[in-house]
Amino acid sequence: MAPTILWFRRDLRLTDNSALIDAVERGESIIPIYIHKESESRWSPGAASRWWLHHSLQSLREALEARGSRLILRRGNALDVLRSLIDDTGAEAVFWNRQYEPETIKRDTQIKSALKEQGIEPRSHNAALLWEPWAIETKQGKPYQVFTPFWKACQSQAPSRPEREVRKIPTPKDWPTSLHLEELSLLPKIDWAAGFRADWTPGEKGAKAQLRRFVRDSLERYSDGRDRPDMRHTSRLSPHLAFGEISPRHAYWEARDAGQDATKFLSEVAWREFAYHLLYHFPETTDQALRPQFREFPWAEDEKMLRAWQRGRTGYPIVDAGMRELWHTGWMHNRVRMIVASFLTKDLLIPWQRGAEWFWDTLVDADLANNTLGWQWTAGCGADAAPYFRIFNPVSQGERYDPDGAYVRRWVPELRDLPKKYIHQPWAASPGVLAQANVKLGENYPRPIVDHAKARMEALNAYEKIKKKS
Repeated sequence: MAPTILWFRRDLRLTDNSALIDAVERGESIIPIYIHKESESRWSPGAASRWWLHHSLQSLREALEARGSRLILRRGNALDVLRSLIDDTGAEAVFWNRQYEPETIKRDTQIKSALKEQGIEPRSHNAALLWEPWAIETKQGKPYQVFTPFWKACQSQAPSRPEREVRKIPTPKDWPTSLHLEELSLLPKIDWAAGFRADWTPGEKGAKAQLRRFVRDSLERYSDGRDRPDMRHTSRLSPHLAFGEISPRHAYWEARDAGQDATKFLSEVAWREFAYHLLYHFPETTDQALRPQFREFPWAEDEKMLRAWQRGRTGYPIVDAGMRELWHTGWMHNRVRMIVASFLTKDLLIPWQRGAEWFWDTLVDADLANNTLGWQWTAGCGADAAPYFRIFNPVSQGERYDPDGAYVRRWVPELRDLPKKYIHQPWAASPGVLAQANVKLGENYPRPIVDHAKARMEALNAYEKIKKKS
């Protein structure tokens, strides 16, 4: 009997996997495959994502083997690999779950057309989103650019329930050859991932465990606690969602059925949907501002300032804590992401694209839609733009969301002995207080690399200039 090729991409799970369920229902043997391609694209997986991918593939392989199946690993051009596998196995169908990045849509369209011409049945499914990007539109038939009306429209279309976990997978009599996982060379040659291993458990099993912990321990406090980086009240599901180890439907309904107020968490899941809605309808926004007038914004290119920001050496403790958390764990609290992004784009006037590139390489949850939306939102050049120019004050943000300084003390240990009054502005402390805390500004901790008040005025002036041009 002619087998079905099941092409895994960023859907590395066996629960609520629409392509897998369809392949099982087709009734023939299934050959699961993951195709790795080294790409020169600016948005090829970054170093942190590659680390996660290695362990997620390992988890998927083990889950398939527990069901008597296998994960075939190949490398190269996707269409060439699929055609080779079809020749080797006699497969007559290729099933996969859709992705929505501009380059992927173009590639998948070409693959679907080529397979049809070859007499092979291609089927694609939605397993990554609650709502397809084209399914939500304004009354005028246009895409949304503001979140609140988008979310309101989504709420009129309840997402379907997650599908079952597949426990039996029909297998072929003969298996095609496969690379070993190590041959994909996803892990770093120098082991810098100790902090990653301490914080994360990639794979579907780890994703389900994290969702259960969140619903049990933090969902009830999510609305008030999600902005506190000194506490663990966020879901920490973002990397699991990014790699498809758990579906958004699974997360949505698990939270909604928990018997607690999940309103705020569900709206945050919807922000992810909004990000994909925007990326699908405005694919150029990965590189260009959605709001055209921002293409005239007088950005500055300062490698020294950029490097200080990347290393967590700006002299603003909440910013430095966030950047160091990112480097150590591959993740950063969402409130702090907004603070550090505002600092880069408003205080330093460095283009948001430079920040997006750094996040892309260092985040284990790197997701092109979310990354693009987040950076354009903070820079003020994207969707859901505020009627004013968002500029976060790093001192007041720190005092509000890390009131005791616990987050800063953890990630900026050279400031750990400063009194709470000065933990977010050490330059305001007297020489005696600094000496007692063993803080030597300009030596073991930097002085602020910019004056926030002056930088804020420069940013506002630049914004006024482009407003006059629009």
